[in-house]
Amino acid sequence: MTQVSNKQILASGYITGNPKQTDMYLKSSTISLQLSEELASDAVLVKNLILSCDPYMRGTKRTDRNSLFYSFSPHSPIVGYGVCKVLESKHPKFKKGELVWGVTKWEEYSIITKTESLIKIEHTDVPISYYTGVLGMPGMTAYAGFYEVGVPKKGDYVFISSAFGAVGQLVGQLAKLMGCYVVGSAGSKYKVDILKSKFGFDEAFNYKEEQDLDATLKKYFHEGIDIYFDNVGGDMLEAALVNMRRRGRIVAAGMISQYELDEPQGIKNLVNIIYKQIKVDAFTVYDYYHLYPKFLDTILPYIREGKITYVEDIAKGLESGPAALEAMFTGKSAGKQVILVAHE
Repeated sequence: MTQVSNKQILASGYITGNPKQTDMYLKSSTISLQLSEELASDAVLVKNLILSCDPYMRGTKRTDRNSLFYSFSPHSPIVGYGVCKVLESKHPKFKKGELVWGVTKWEEYSIITKTESLIKIEHTDVPISYYTGVLGMPGMTAYAGFYEVGVPKKGDYVFISSAFGAVGQLVGQLAKLMGCYVVGSAGSKYKVDILKSKFGFDEAFNYKEEQDLDATLKKYFHEGIDIYFDNVGGDMLEAALVNMRRRGRIVAAGMISQYELDEPQGIKNLVNIIYKQIKVDAFTVYDYYHLYPKFLDTILPYIREGKITYVEDIAKGLESGPAALEAMFTGKSAGKQVILVAHE
């Protein structure tokens, strides 16, 4: 069997909280470019082309090691979404030379045995890196959360926290295309400017500069909020609850402000759920992948027609992965953070 060098990014140990460069290291191993007979009948050998940095890729407390989102095992390759080229396949659904996206490892070549996450890439007239973002898991999260959970109507007042992220930027643009009034929050003046100039948000604000979030939301939503797409939780959720309109909908997509806390913050203002008949609904994207063809039918025409703008921050080389992942968690990414490992 042909053996080749296989560079990998491995976790140094158990990681709690946001990963840092020092939590990972580069190692070279070898891998066979032929699938052995002992492997499962649906195993696929892939060349990893593009890897994705996503908010779920963080350390967890020891009690959460079985979490669906856990990406770090000591001295094992980091696990995450990516775009890959099939080099050899035992799976009837995937053929040699095809492009796929799904869960893979941070290495040059991977043998994937849990192939249920892989989706064949049928449309290559758009950048294939988009399948780590706007056409991949983050895009599906935005689509399912906004349309299926938020149930928007034309003219709705929509607020999105962490709006510059891969999910938030797409939710905002979908809302604008539907004729909604859209406001987003982000963590820097640069991001606020991009939300308004590139993504078409009606308004945006830097939450780090706001002393009173309740007053801030009242300034932008004189008549209240119909849909709050929540990626943050905590103080922002408390303020949004006060400013929701009657029969408003809160889409609970994430609570990034709470993940680092030993004791998650108790939320005040919950009585507004009753007074205003607010619907609060949490979801995970995995429950909606059956809608992926419908999602593509909606999003691809928007991209091709230039109605959706998408910003990426591309780090080059597998070895740049640890720094890129840290940059995403520290707010230094200038768009959806991806790692270009290799060309086709």
